[in-house]
Amino acid sequence: MARKRKELPLLEKVTITDVAAEGKAIAKVNDLVVFVPYVVPGDVVDLQIKRKKHHYAEAEAVKFHEYSSVRAVPFCQHYGVCGGCKWQVLPYSEQIKYKQKQVTDNLTRIGKIELPEISPILGSEKTQFYRNKLEYTFSNKRWLTAEEVGQNVVYEQMNAVGFHIPNAFDKVLAIEKCWLQDDISNRIRNAVRDYAYKHDYSFINLRTHEGMLRNMIVRTSTTGELMVILICKIEREEEMELFKQMLQYVADTFPEITSLLYIINNKVNDTITDLDVYTFKGKDHIFEEMEGLRFKVGPKSFYQTNSEQAYNLYKIARNFAGLTGNELVYDLYTGTGTIANFVSRQARRVIGIEYVPEAIEDA
Repeated sequence: MARKRKELPLLEKVTITDVAAEGKAIAKVNDLVVFVPYVVPGDVVDLQIKRKKHHYAEAEAVKFHEYSSVRAVPFCQHYGVCGGCKWQVLPYSEQIKYKQKQVTDNLTRIGKIELPEISPILGSEKTQFYRNKLEYTFSNKRWLTAEEVGQNVVYEQMNAVGFHIPNAFDKVLAIEKCWLQDDISNRIRNAVRDYAYKHDYSFINLRTHEGMLRNMIVRTSTTGELMVILICKIEREEEMELFKQMLQYVADTFPEITSLLYIINNKVNDTITDLDVYTFKGKDHIFEEMEGLRFKVGPKSFYQTNSEQAYNLYKIARNFAGLTGNELVYDLYTGTGTIANFVSRQARRVIGIEYVPEAIEDA
């Protein structure tokens, strides 16, 4: 006989009081701490408990009685579905305030550390189109939103290129416009998608690993250079010919691409660190610049994803270090050597340590 599942309670007219990690907010009901996504402090909601432990629970807001006075209107059409940018409903100034509170609480309440006066967070001037790298996934299992499912329409095109849905590794949400990276990223992604649809290219099945198109990475830089990496699974010669036709289409359609690369990945996983990278057009790298320094960024190199804010971060770190010119500085996980080179003028010697050979070569 099947065990009857215990029905979880509905909590009515609960006020959201604080912000937690991972895009969740907090409510307290008696002694129970409840974590809730897509709400902000000041919201008054009915909460459906989804998962309950001894001292905390996870819930979903099923009805809003009052909206918080600090709530913002999400600007992305994919908000609440793709799993990214969870704090679009909270103004950036409020996000910073709560993030600083979290750091302070973690160090003082959990870490039992006595702190001096804490400097305020230096926020990013850009809160849209600020990333210099995005990775998209192809899948033959498109995720349908609740609205699409409710329309009772049979969708003939179930291929998609976009982002993984949280907790569903084989489902991908088709992205029309993402606000994280310069809009050239949207134009390239959508053009590749439309070309693949028109010419009936196969998208990977993330469970059976059948299909050709796998991933696409777009990297931009403050120097105006643009890198695109297309990753596919190739098992037959005719597939390689089709893939090169797509690469040529991308090169012709977007002449601003300065580095068009491709990778053949016939493995089960998506990691590319152990795979060869081939240049189809242009260089095999792009450059970033900072205080007259030029940093070579290859397809496997790590670079801080917000280039302009990275500059502010490095300046503060250098200032805090208080270097006099006599120090030996170790830059751990140095990537392309950005911090190491950035502080080298103020130190006697700098040693960067990195495990990715290509990043060391770039540095």
